[in-house]
Amino acid sequence: MNLPNIGRRRFLGSSLAMIPLPFLESLMAGPAAKSLKATSEAKRMVFLGTGFGMTKSSWFPDMDDVGRGYALPAGLAPLERHKEGFSIIQNLTHQYSRNGHAGSTFWLTGANQYAVAGKSFHNTISVDQVAARHFGKHTRFTSLEFSSRDSNHPGAGHGPGLSLAWDEQGKPLSSLNSPNTVFHKLFSNPKISVQEQQQLLIERRSILDTVYADAKSMATKINHSDKEKLMEYVQSIRDIEVQIAKEDSWIGVPKKFPSEEIEEPSASLQGKDEIRIMYDLMVAAMQVDATRVMSYRLPADAFLRSLKISHTSHAVSHYSEHNDERKISSEVKDKAHSELLAEFFDKLKNTKEANGKSLFDSSVITFGSNLSSNHNLYNCPSLVAGGGANFAQGQNIVMKEEDTPLCNLWLSLLNGMGIHDEQFGDSTGVIEPLMG
Repeated sequence: MNLPNIGRRRFLGSSLAMIPLPFLESLMAGPAAKSLKATSEAKRMVFLGTGFGMTKSSWFPDMDDVGRGYALPAGLAPLERHKEGFSIIQNLTHQYSRNGHAGSTFWLTGANQYAVAGKSFHNTISVDQVAARHFGKHTRFTSLEFSSRDSNHPGAGHGPGLSLAWDEQGKPLSSLNSPNTVFHKLFSNPKISVQEQQQLLIERRSILDTVYADAKSMATKINHSDKEKLMEYVQSIRDIEVQIAKEDSWIGVPKKFPSEEIEEPSASLQGKDEIRIMYDLMVAAMQVDATRVMSYRLPADAFLRSLKISHTSHAVSHYSEHNDERKISSEVKDKAHSELLAEFFDKLKNTKEANGKSLFDSSVITFGSNLSSNHNLYNCPSLVAGGGANFAQGQNIVMKEEDTPLCNLWLSLLNGMGIHDEQFGDSTGVIEPLMG
């Protein structure tokens, strides 16, 4: 079927409700048709991680002002119009955190870095990837991981291009690190023919077959320790095989476009402008049901530079409580994040699906960090928004135990989204006040 030339378009520029054109099932086949049938009840998860924490005195609500009707602090004030749609959960802690410079590395996993004897680094699967195993079956992309080209990301020596997401072997997933690359991933159709795409997949399978055979023959010649490494390697091969099979099933299925006009973002966007367009791209990805699980490792230094702040994000995180210049910068940073979140929530609420619900109604969005303030590892900032998990939103929830596992929040998200696992990481249960 020949599609009209869409050309360059304005990207999500309207503040009006965006109602997508109907996707005609009679014109679809294969995975696209299956995706269409599942879209009406689709649930989506978004994880937004800022690695250096928030300002203690201006982002966290008063711990004595709990439940509904709490006063929003200055750092959250831009979110006032969405107050009934999100909750703050306090006293969540990652008990295994020992490193104030690894705020992104273990945020979504809750893993113990030293859990394996003889190893200086260990991680486990992240909560977004647990969700992706369930929600990624019907979409072109099982999950999407975003980051930035910002050079100052906190986390165990990881540089730009790495994400918040970790696979079942505890290996980091690569990410798309600019709005431009995200745009092409979502909306650029391959320039080669279907036959050429299929041939490339055949060649990739052939290479994997050879590698797999070599791995099997090697298994009889190595010691026990090396066998464990080899098994991890073999599992990675199997994961690639699964990905190839999925790519194969989507060959020839054109990518969908949102109803609002779009255009390719500038490759030079950084900081606040980068975050804003990334959020727009997330809305577009949800609208066309390209994926239902996304994570975004937010920029750090570039974000501060875009706010005319001369300090590095690391220096700002070491602010003094005596109202020094770094604390003021930290407060400006927090407020800017809340302003961008408010815009993001506006767009999600104004984007309607075929069933009449908004994307905000069908999603759960988490914003937070593995660090609190001043590299403090306790009371991890945690904001949860959206109606997808049927949470009792609009609350300032303060857990009675000051060391309540952060993984209790991740387990609550999974359960609320219909994934009824009994445990995630070091969780001890769900967060009851959230569960409605």
